[in-house]
Amino acid sequence: MRTNYLKSVFWEYPQFQKEGYLSQSIKESRLKNDRGLLKWIMVRFLEYGRVVDTLKYFSLDEISEMLPSLRLSNYTRRKWLRLIEVYRDS
Repeated sequence: MRTNYLKSVFWEYPQFQKEGYLSQSIKESRLKNDRGLLKWIMVRFLEYGRVVDTLKYFSLDEISEMLPSLRLSNYTRRKWLRLIEVYRDS
């Protein structure tokens, strides 16, 4: 699988550019209910990643649930609110 997209999301964090490490970090964060790390990873994807790549790791329901508590640019917030509105029940 091509993981170059992870470089554009985590350019200064090489450990998160490794898909295995990233997937494991997300899995452990969910299991331990570590919302801090999960939010940080989600923000990086929402701000810098492509939609298709973001949805490999986060569902629209999960994004919708966490969106109000995330620090995002206005543009990114509006983009994701619209995506959720249009595609959530598709």
